[in-house]
Amino acid sequence: MKSDIEISQHCHMWPIEKIAKKLHLTPDQIEPYGHYKAKVSLPIKDQHTKQKLILMTAINPTPKGEGKTTVAIGLADALNQLHHNAALALREPSIGPVMGMKGGAAGGGYAQVEPMEDINLHFTGDMDALTEAHDTLSALIDAHIHHGNQLNLDPRQITWHRVLDVNDRELRNCVVGLGGRFSGVPRQDSFSITAASELMAILCLSRNLMDMKKRISKIVIGYTFDEKPVTVKDLGATGALTLLLKDAIKPNLVQTLEHTPTFIHGGPFANIAHGCNSILATKAALNTADYTVTEAGFGADLGAEKFMDIVAPRIHKTPDAVVIVASVRALKYNGGMKLADLPKENVQALLKGAANLKQHISSMKRYGKPVVVAINRFAGAPDAGTDHEVQVLKNYITKDLHTHAAVVDVWGQGGKGALDLAKIVAKDCNEQRTFHPLYNQDDDLVTKLNKIVKNCYGGKKVVLSSKAKAQLESLKQNGWDKLPVCVAKTQYSLTDDAHRLGAPKDFLIHVRALEPKLGAGFIIALTGKVLTMPGLPSHPAALNMDIDKNGKITGLF
Repeated sequence: MKSDIEISQHCHMWPIEKIAKKLHLTPDQIEPYGHYKAKVSLPIKDQHTKQKLILMTAINPTPKGEGKTTVAIGLADALNQLHHNAALALREPSIGPVMGMKGGAAGGGYAQVEPMEDINLHFTGDMDALTEAHDTLSALIDAHIHHGNQLNLDPRQITWHRVLDVNDRELRNCVVGLGGRFSGVPRQDSFSITAASELMAILCLSRNLMDMKKRISKIVIGYTFDEKPVTVKDLGATGALTLLLKDAIKPNLVQTLEHTPTFIHGGPFANIAHGCNSILATKAALNTADYTVTEAGFGADLGAEKFMDIVAPRIHKTPDAVVIVASVRALKYNGGMKLADLPKENVQALLKGAANLKQHISSMKRYGKPVVVAINRFAGAPDAGTDHEVQVLKNYITKDLHTHAAVVDVWGQGGKGALDLAKIVAKDCNEQRTFHPLYNQDDDLVTKLNKIVKNCYGGKKVVLSSKAKAQLESLKQNGWDKLPVCVAKTQYSLTDDAHRLGAPKDFLIHVRALEPKLGAGFIIALTGKVLTMPGLPSHPAALNMDIDKNGKITGLF
C-alpha cells in the first residue's frame, strides 16, 4: 500500500470555492489561501437543535496513537456516502509532533484531509501567529521590568513563560537577561510548546474577535512583590496581542480525500491543555452541515472529559453521540504485552487490557449520551489484530459491556470502511437523552478534581502537594477557585504514572501545581511528571524527510 504522502500527492482536490459551495457559503464569507485552503468568516448561531454533533475520542493509546483523527475523517466521509451532509471540525497539527514521533494531524491512508503537506507544515500561519503573540507578551513583560517596573512585578513570580512550536527539551528551564544591564534583568524562565499557550486556549474558546480581546485582557502574567495579580490589561498590551491574532481567529476550511468539508482550527494538546479544536470551527460546521464530527485529543480521560466539561457549555451544544476508538494492539498493550510482541495473537492479554476500554465507556456513559466503539483495524499493519481477536473484542463490547460496536478500516478503504459505524452513529444520534455534567460549575476546585478522578479515571481522590495547597489558598483569596478545571496528565495511563497501564483502581492523582488561566476561563492542574515542553525521540521523524528540486516532499508520513 502507498504511504500517506504518496496517496496525498496523487489525490484530486476540488478548488476551495467548490467545497465552500457545498456548505452554501457565499464568496464574501471565504478568504482563499491559494487554491485549496481558505479562512472562513460567518455569523455564528447558538441554536443547533436539529444538527447532530458526534464526538470522537479513544482509549489510552500506544506510543503510535490509535488513529482517532483518521477514524473521525473516515466516519464523516461515510456519513456523506450515506447522504447525510456531514462536515468535520478538527485541530491543527503542531510542528513538534510532526518533526518528532507521533506524526501530524491530517489522518492517514485513504482517510486524510488535504492539502496534507500544507496542513502538517505552516498551513495558514495560525501557529506562527500564536507563537509570535505569546512571545511578544514575554518581551513586553521583560521590557517593562527593565524600564523601571511601574507595576511592581516580582521577577521571581512571572507566570507567563515563553513558547516555541518545536519539541525542544533544552528549553524547559533557562535563564534570560544575561549579558549585562543593557541586556535586561536576569531571571529564571522556561519554554512550553505553543499548543500549551493560554493564547491557544483563548483562541479556541473565543466566540469572536472582541470576546478574544476581552479574554486576552484577563491573562495573569505574574504577581507583585505584595502578591497582587498583574494582568495583560494592567500592562496595556491587550490591543497589540489581539491584532496579531486577528486572522488566526478565523477557522480554516479544507477537504478530505472524498471532498468532505473540513474546518481545521486551533491545536491545544489534550495532555497539557484542553485538547479540542476551536468552538468557532465546531459552530461553523454545525451552522453549515447536518452532521458534525469533531475530535478531542488523546483518550476519553483527557480530551473528551474536557470537551464535555469545558467546551460544551461554551458552544451551547452537547454531543448527540460519542465514538470511542479502540484497537486490538492498544488493548493488548494495556493488557501487559510489550510493543514488539503485539503482532502475536494473545486473547488473554486482549481481554485483560479491555478493562481500559470498559473504564472509558463507563466514564462517557456517565454523561448520559449514546456511546459507540469503533474497532480500528489498521489494514495491513502487522499488529492490527487477527480476525479471531477482533471478533472476541467485538463480542465482549456488545455482550459484556452492552455497547454498540463496529469494525472500521478507513485507513485502507476511506469512508467505505466506516459505513457500518456511520449507520450505528446516525441512528444513535436520534435518541433523545439528557446530558449530565460531571460536576456543578459552583463546586469548589478539589470537589471538581475528585469527581474527575473518581468518575472519569476510576481512581480514589486527588492529593495536593504543599505548593498546590498554597496555590489553592491564593486561588480562594482571589475568587478563582470555582472555575472549571483542566487536568494536565499523561495520555498513556488513567493514572498520573505513564507506566501504569490497563485500568487500575483506587489510585491517587498527585497534583503538583495549580495555575490560573483567567483568559481561558479555567484552572490548570498539573499532575505527576507531565511536561509542557516535549522532547524529540532518538530518531525524530524529521530525519526521514526531504524535498527535491521540483518541490516534491518525501518522508512526511
